[in-house]
Amino acid sequence: MKIGILQTGHAPDQLIDTAGDYDQMFRTLLDGHGFEFKTYAVLDGIFPSGPEAADGWLITGSKFGVYEDHDWIPPLENLIRDINAQALPMVGICFGHQIIAQALGGTVEKYSGGWAVGRVKYDQDGQELALNAWHQDQVMTLPEGARVLAGNEFCKNGVLAYGDTIWTLQPHPEFASPFVADLIETRGRGVVPDDILDRARDDLHGPLNSHTIAAFMAEFLKKERI
Repeated sequence: MKIGILQTGHAPDQLIDTAGDYDQMFRTLLDGHGFEFKTYAVLDGIFPSGPEAADGWLITGSKFGVYEDHDWIPPLENLIRDINAQALPMVGICFGHQIIAQALGGTVEKYSGGWAVGRVKYDQDGQELALNAWHQDQVMTLPEGARVLAGNEFCKNGVLAYGDTIWTLQPHPEFASPFVADLIETRGRGVVPDDILDRARDDLHGPLNSHTIAAFMAEFLKKERI
């Protein structure tokens, strides 16, 4: 199965050699599930010919806001709507989670409650899900037909589903804790309040459910749909 990765951001230059860029992180996360990957760096103006260029789609995270004025965001939203219209499977992570919601009629805003950084716990049907997060923006108004699958008091719309073909997640299952530790120092200081960064750094040793989410993502992308 061919998965098209729509890359909407780049990892900091000083971390790429050790951690890889954002598309590589997803290739690593989903390794062993039988996928073939093709990356389209949409933030650099590189787009697929259309939804038919892949069997399923994945949209990465980004340092940009979905509501910002970038020339690649409107065509990305059009592509999202075309993928949805063709009922192809699509997964969105962080920025991907937000841009899908915006493209389908929801709203995304800079959350007045501040930042979520590092290991965060989400409630999914009474079960705890721990993943690394890095965001201030949130999906505030749901598109028509979106279902909330998981969240917490800080981020109520943490996991969304649309019908049987779209599944999106606000945190980052692809972010390993060492990468978050480096991200705190390279991209966090001076942007995110130090007390939030320090608490996040001190809690990075905790267990994560990234492998569980990776298995779910693979199953979701591959499952047969009528």
